[in-house]
Amino acid sequence: MFNASLNTSSAADAQHALAPYGWDDGWAVEFAPYAEQGLLPGRVVRVDRGQCDVVTGDGVIRADTAFVTPHDPLRVVCTGDWVAVDPGGSPRYARAYLPRRTAFVRSTSSKRSEGQILAANVDHAVVALSLAVELDLGRVERFLALAWESGAQPVVVLSKADLVPDADVLAHLVEDVVRTAPGVPVLTVSARKGEGVEELAALLGRGTTALLGASGAGKSTLANALAGEDVMDVRATRDMDGKGRHTTTTRNLLPLPDGGVLIDTPGLRGVGLWDAGHGVGRVFSEIEELAPRCRFQDCAHEAEPGCAVLAAVDSGELAVRRLDSYRKLVRENRWIVAKSDARFRAGLRKDYQRKQATGRAAARAKRGEWEG
Repeated sequence: MFNASLNTSSAADAQHALAPYGWDDGWAVEFAPYAEQGLLPGRVVRVDRGQCDVVTGDGVIRADTAFVTPHDPLRVVCTGDWVAVDPGGSPRYARAYLPRRTAFVRSTSSKRSEGQILAANVDHAVVALSLAVELDLGRVERFLALAWESGAQPVVVLSKADLVPDADVLAHLVEDVVRTAPGVPVLTVSARKGEGVEELAALLGRGTTALLGASGAGKSTLANALAGEDVMDVRATRDMDGKGRHTTTTRNLLPLPDGGVLIDTPGLRGVGLWDAGHGVGRVFSEIEELAPRCRFQDCAHEAEPGCAVLAAVDSGELAVRRLDSYRKLVRENRWIVAKSDARFRAGLRKDYQRKQATGRAAARAKRGEWEG
């Protein structure tokens, strides 16, 4: 016979043990219906081929994801999810996952342009950039757009700062990134020397942090520094270009000594946008603030008269590179959204036809002036 009181006590113990992994009263409320079914809460620390490692009040268990593997790739279980798992048996199953507070999603590199969820329930998204190579500011903007869109607070970490001994050069690099990342904390860190690690840990607090960046950015070294031990394998980067191998091949959730957890993700070759219009707007906030001053409400900031954005470029207030990057990401994001939203596609088609008609009318008027 099922003993409700014993189950309630067991669930309460499990929840208390999960506090270091981010469990709180809000998750307890969301989980209540599953507790009534005798299921136990746990957080996914790793996913691999239909199986997931889940930390529960009884430790880390292996669970099958057969019951939570829908056709939608954005609804599959991922690292950082809170799941309801069987209290015992073999095999044990993850029966459901709780609604996500945040989700870091990118577009896959496939021609089908599907979304891929990288991590869930993240409070801070740390974008790691190696100072061993030339900074790619356009790539920084991509990462930040996805981070803002996820609902997490982005943080930019310039790693391997010890490789830039000239203080003036380092200050110049930091200034470039600060201009590229409005409203985002930018820190310099040398994990090898332990410089800047304490400041980063204090900024991240006791929440969930996802480490993002390309291979060779020093994510695994940074993860080890934050964890206080060698929890991730580290490989040397190539001298010729400063690039590294894919040390991390799966997303792993690691507990931190001062509280909170860290999700170390594999190095990302492609950083495709996925319905990240809000995120793009946050990254290019100065352009979004200028846009309402344009003469036309639907100004594309290309060649329209009375464009406040183009005026800012002419005056030197806005860098040409920033506007070019903005245009590129807006176009890419619109294309991605149009692939999956028929109504949005129809709207883009009408807008294109309207602009074509306006262009033809302007051309006719110009020819008429010449003929006169």
